[in-house]
Amino acid sequence: MRNFILLSCTLGLLWTSQNDAQTKPVATTNKHHTMNSELKAETIYQFKVTDLHGKIFDFASLKGKKILVVNTASECGLTPQYKDLESIYEKYKDKNFVIVGFPANNFGAQEPGTNDQIATFCKANYGVTFPMMSKISVKGSDKHAVYQFLTEKKRNGLQDSEVEWNFQKYLINEDGQLVKVLSPRTLPTDPEIINWIKNK
Repeated sequence: MRNFILLSCTLGLLWTSQNDAQTKPVATTNKHHTMNSELKAETIYQFKVTDLHGKIFDFASLKGKKILVVNTASECGLTPQYKDLESIYEKYKDKNFVIVGFPANNFGAQEPGTNDQIATFCKANYGVTFPMMSKISVKGSDKHAVYQFLTEKKRNGLQDSEVEWNFQKYLINEDGQLVKVLSPRTLPTDPEIINWIKNK
């Protein structure tokens, strides 16, 4: 008799669970879809900045190109990277690739000059021809809007990051979306960058 009661209770619980599962609405799919829509990443094309010569530079003009964004400095141990940056720019600029440099004085006060001084330094020492913007801040409370986009996942859709030092690199695809963050010590000629430019 005791076994019969236990069996009855078990069957009753199973029937109730199945009934509940059939009657309870499932809303997870719609909720997930809504969340993804809300988190749609921004693109770099929304920004207009000023270059070293005081002219407006519109990132929307770079649609369809791969973009390497880099923060630069004139008095850093990594400053010779300008040479490699110019080298890959010259080699791939006609293959939908561009470099955009942002001088910044955030690290060791290694970019103390004015925009004019920076322009003269880059041209005289490294023959820089890729677009160079006016000096900005890439971290802290006065971080420029472009770097807010590059370093905040809620805006770029990829990851949160912090600019560690001069010459940190951000790779942007042909749709204006952030796809990779590379450390300052990663050389511009590193195979990871070259293969990305060449679609390998």
